[in-house]
Amino acid sequence: MADSNFIDYVKIYCASGHGGAGSVHLHRAKYVPKGGPDGGDGGRGGHIILKANPQFWTLIHLKYRKHVKAEDGGKGGAALCKGKNGEDVTLDVPLGTVVKDAETGEVIFEMVDAGEERILCKGGRGGLGNNNFKSATQQTPRYAQPGEDGEEGWFILELKLLADVGLVGFPNAGKSTLLSTITSAKPKIADYAFTTLEPNLGIVKYYDDRSFVMADIPGIIEGAHEGKGIGIRFLRHIERNSVLLFMVSAEEGDINAAYKTLLNELKQFNPELLDKERVLAVTKCDLIDSAAMEKLKKTMPKKIKSVFISSVAQTGLDELKDKLWKSLTK
Repeated sequence: MADSNFIDYVKIYCASGHGGAGSVHLHRAKYVPKGGPDGGDGGRGGHIILKANPQFWTLIHLKYRKHVKAEDGGKGGAALCKGKNGEDVTLDVPLGTVVKDAETGEVIFEMVDAGEERILCKGGRGGLGNNNFKSATQQTPRYAQPGEDGEEGWFILELKLLADVGLVGFPNAGKSTLLSTITSAKPKIADYAFTTLEPNLGIVKYYDDRSFVMADIPGIIEGAHEGKGIGIRFLRHIERNSVLLFMVSAEEGDINAAYKTLLNELKQFNPELLDKERVLAVTKCDLIDSAAMEKLKKTMPKKIKSVFISSVAQTGLDELKDKLWKSLTK
């Protein structure tokens, strides 16, 4: 994956700006020997802001930017002049970015709406100038507040792709072939396991100018939740999908057993995934004859919409689109 532009995980250090110190100043002018305090307030430190930008689809622009520092606020001045606010730093991130505290792993917030802006590190407040501390009993205060420190820390940014349909299946189950057949996506396709090493997105065109987004993730194997194969690194990309399309090759022999294995891996990763709408596609049906097909149908799981397809022969694809669309609009 060294040559890949798809980066879905980065760890960065962010520090907002410190607030500027308030000014200690006494007004002096001709014929005004005792003008009183006129020290201005310090400026606010710059924020670190995250902005959800729909034109971004990867975190690669932050991969080599490990340290992000905002500008400090300016000091207050005489004549009640307020210090300049520190310049904010805005980081664009893709929709679906999850922000976590690197030390605790706690989710701070998620970016799901286009144009949404959230403050990751708030700039320190500027200190008050000595003008704020004058009173009837203390008319010439000679002190002011220092500016507040900014916020800092290490943060983890994880990307969860936003798609309507997520493909779930074993390696070499035909997920990438299906994606390349019914969308304009061009994923890598080869006759060996783990050909797909990064998620791919494609737009499926339906009737009457309607469409939906399909996401293909690397294949999972039994024991993935324990770290086998590629593990569960990419399963988070289907957490925001509305429908899960399970894909099992006709070469498996026992469709129900293969389906239960995939279902168990999702359950071990996140039980909430089982609440999503599901459709089952038996792939590579062009490789078996009618007798084997009838035998295969006896091993089909119950209570799930299923369809037999062949991406190479392009059979069953319209039926698959219909079932997916009905599940999406249910």
